[in-house]
Amino acid sequence: MIEVKSPAKINLYLNIISKLDNGYHEIESAFQIIDLCDVIRFYPNSNGICINSNEDIKLEKNIIFKAARSLNSYTNQNNSIQIELDKKIPMGAGLGGGSSNAASTLIALNIIWDLNLKHSELMKLGKKLGSDVPFFIKGKNAFVGGIGEKIKEKESIDEKVVLIYPEIHCSSAFMYKKFDDSANEYEDNSQNSFWGVYRDIFPEIDNFYINNISDVEICLSGSGSCMFIRYKKDEELEKILKIIPPRWRFFLTKPLQYTPLSKEFKIFGV
Repeated sequence: MIEVKSPAKINLYLNIISKLDNGYHEIESAFQIIDLCDVIRFYPNSNGICINSNEDIKLEKNIIFKAARSLNSYTNQNNSIQIELDKKIPMGAGLGGGSSNAASTLIALNIIWDLNLKHSELMKLGKKLGSDVPFFIKGKNAFVGGIGEKIKEKESIDEKVVLIYPEIHCSSAFMYKKFDDSANEYEDNSQNSFWGVYRDIFPEIDNFYINNISDVEICLSGSGSCMFIRYKKDEELEKILKIIPPRWRFFLTKPLQYTPLSKEFKIFGV
């Protein structure tokens, strides 16, 4: 059995530049890896690709299954594996959990199945699975542009991070559509282009933002729903925890310079 940690990311900022003719969006963003991780375990198996998860996820829609199947298709092989996913990163929260899972699966199975695919080949496969997957395959904090294919290394932030999860699931496709339909009617927010759409759809988010933004800098990750606040001192943390509504979840996280998988499998720089 091989166990790997599949980390989340936050968007320090996210600007939507334009919608392209192919339906994708050009963005500018800064991705920061954090130590909130899903755990993926790989077991020997002779009955195809099998996946179990603590979350109710349909197999045909599971990006881990798609990643494993794409490796088999690309290499014209029929390898088998038993995969168990212990999901800790909230889904539909703008934290890149699914993309991270796909990247971790590609990297791990490339080694487990002894495929010897080059880093560039994994990046190519990852791009087909999702725009954020190449970032997680590269495994380093980065400025990200284009539709996710432009990746430039950056240093980690030094603050700790409180993630605030309001128990809301945001579909990226839905949020991008709402943004496009809004025709830029919302006030500009340089931290994240989705703020206006997000606050408009969910009044409780708007109230939380209005009531607290003058005291702390509240940031939005991805297309939502997770927000985050950076801090350095314990006194700041105490202040932050007091403003989080009781029914919302929160996570105390730390920044990482690299994904755990980069170190565990020594693929960094390949």
